[in-house]
Amino acid sequence: MAKEMSFWDHLEVLRRMLFRSAVVVVAAMVVVFLNKSLVFDVIIFGPRTSDFVLYHWMCQLGEWLGWPGFCPEAFSISIININMAAQFFTHVSTSFWLGLVLSFPYIIWELWKFVAPALYAHEKHGVRRAFAFSSLLFFVGVLIGYVFIFPLSIRFLGTYQVSEIVSNEISLNSYIGMFVTLILTMGLVFEMPVLAHVLSRFGIITRKFLRKYRRHAIIVVLILSAVITPSADAFTMIMVAIPLYLLYEFSILVCKKS
Repeated sequence: MAKEMSFWDHLEVLRRMLFRSAVVVVAAMVVVFLNKSLVFDVIIFGPRTSDFVLYHWMCQLGEWLGWPGFCPEAFSISIININMAAQFFTHVSTSFWLGLVLSFPYIIWELWKFVAPALYAHEKHGVRRAFAFSSLLFFVGVLIGYVFIFPLSIRFLGTYQVSEIVSNEISLNSYIGMFVTLILTMGLVFEMPVLAHVLSRFGIITRKFLRKYRRHAIIVVLILSAVITPSADAFTMIMVAIPLYLLYEFSILVCKKS
């Protein structure tokens, strides 16, 4: 029979888990840092022009549907830097956040190893599947945020003008801040079904409970989308609110019926 661990034993296990996770995050950060051209020129700054893949898809869809107006007009958003050290520190901070994104599956695995001993055998099966599925959902959220929500948001905000007299030149910090916020936010909110599944396994929530409060959830989703969007415009808020609500409906499906 395994010896029961003390509080300090648990604390030591947690410390080791955090240390291993930090090492993996730093390693991923270094990889991202050393691939500056690919990360910034191709990936991060790709959506700032009409050459981005989403707009090609929109043009093809518009041609297929016979809606030529569905194809966006050519555009390019100018990005400027006005701070001496901003580009270097932006390179470092962005490398960290992207390293964290890449390390997410390993962090989830470490978290599972930490909580698994505290679960009963019948609880481990469902929770283990939820942890395994969480990495997939996280990257799906990141991908949707990068391919759809971020490009449409910066196109709307970056090309909108109150007057032709005022030209748009977006600061580097503003662009990167919006990129990191939306990408990470979409990755994390896509964990909603996993959280719902785990809570239902422990009997905290049920499918009936989520259905009962569906109308309340719509209000909460709108409030959350307003809070997590990097700007106060209604367009970006709606773009975030739609997948949030769809995730709520999916959470209902993965919960236990009673």
